[in-house]
Amino acid sequence: MMPRRHQAAARLFIAGALWLCATQTHAAAHYQLEKVVELSRHGIRPPTPDNRKDIEAATHRHWTTWVTRDGELTGHGYAAVVNKGRWEGEHYRQLGLLTAGCPQPQDIYVRASPLQRTQATALALVDGAFPGCGVAIHRVKEENDPLFQTEAFPATNTEPATQLAAVQAKAGDLAARQQALQPAVSALKAAVCAPGTDCSFFDKPWQIKQSKSGKTYVEGLSVLANMVETLRLGWNENLPLSQLAWGKITTAAQITEILPLLTANYDLSNDVLYTAQKRGSILLNAMLQGVDHPPASMPDTRWLLLVAHDTNIAMVRTLMGFSWTLPGYTRGNIPPGSSLVFERWRDTQSGERFIHVFFQGQSLDDLRHLQSVDQAHPLLREEWRQADCRITDVGTLCPMKSAIKTLSKHLDPSAITSVSYP
Repeated sequence: MMPRRHQAAARLFIAGALWLCATQTHAAAHYQLEKVVELSRHGIRPPTPDNRKDIEAATHRHWTTWVTRDGELTGHGYAAVVNKGRWEGEHYRQLGLLTAGCPQPQDIYVRASPLQRTQATALALVDGAFPGCGVAIHRVKEENDPLFQTEAFPATNTEPATQLAAVQAKAGDLAARQQALQPAVSALKAAVCAPGTDCSFFDKPWQIKQSKSGKTYVEGLSVLANMVETLRLGWNENLPLSQLAWGKITTAAQITEILPLLTANYDLSNDVLYTAQKRGSILLNAMLQGVDHPPASMPDTRWLLLVAHDTNIAMVRTLMGFSWTLPGYTRGNIPPGSSLVFERWRDTQSGERFIHVFFQGQSLDDLRHLQSVDQAHPLLREEWRQADCRITDVGTLCPMKSAIKTLSKHLDPSAITSVSYP
């Protein structure tokens, strides 16, 4: 017979388990998850060919050549995204959005940007969420998708003079911005400049310039930001330390130290409201329609998964007025494989519908070590909220009607065109 103290402990354990189960059941019974619209960034990639050219010219050094072709998703990046997709699939099954086994057509629709890194990321996400099921990845046949590559279409492109004025207005005193970022500039310079090499590029005053195509950028800052992104991706890729800034970066904290330059570049590019209104309105509008009342032209599935680029997420979040600071990152940073998520929940007692909006991603080291997403290593997350939202067991839920009104207030109707779904 079990000793009395063991019997008491067993009863307490069972009671605690029953209480936890009852609490989770109560939360699930009170709120029902009906819909998910998710916008994901692609996973880890080497520098793009243009970025490699610029950073090597600025440092007068050859940067590490990765095994994967420049700009394409790596095998390590694929595995990291599979980890995230696996957790999401399990999570949404536990919440009752998905059923066990392979999905039915009404369960998920995946649309990815035409580039290799986004197509492969989409495959990795569904390989994790639905292993062995062969979930279809949809893409347009053309080189550019009007939902993602908006700079390629007249209706969603920016007017050069207006964009230049908008960037100048947001930049304000550019010299003061550059001075404030000197600690990050110095840390980057120390990591990538070889002794005796001409590193005068790091000390040149930043200037707002505009290309012949009308793209506005900050000369100097944009290349520094590309260096930072390349180093961050190299850390995420688990490159040998000897191949990462020639052995001068050995901790995630050193990556965090230089990330402010990436934030500053976002601030003066995709995070400019005018740019976001012209190039991001069509995507945010599609996401809001998808989570609320999808039009007949849009697939009405339980999980609408869109896989694109950090630029897309940046423009959408700018229109939303939403920013975040995940642990180990700087304000607004968009790690590889991270995503902006809209969830629609229904109060089963009142019938009222709510939206749960959040940004999620893995830490610098979890990506580097291919850490599985679990209770001990959860996705980093920050929620959007406004005054009428409520804190619940399933997250911060905001009344659908008022939230949609707030989230759509910066949309530019002239930049919203009809989109077909392949």
